[in-house]
Amino acid sequence: MNDYLPKKELEPEPDKRRVSNGRLAIWLIVGGVAVYMIVSGIIGIVSK
Repeated sequence: MNDYLPKKELEPEPDKRRVSNGRLAIWLIVGGVAVYMIVSGIIGIVSK
């Protein structure tokens, strides 16, 4: 292994623009509920 390099240079820098997993899960759940409500509303209007 490259023992002559500092540990900081061996590890990649964390991407500061990456969305956290918790926030991504919340957006997916909220988006799924929104799509369900929109589709069920459209179906309700069309079937009436």
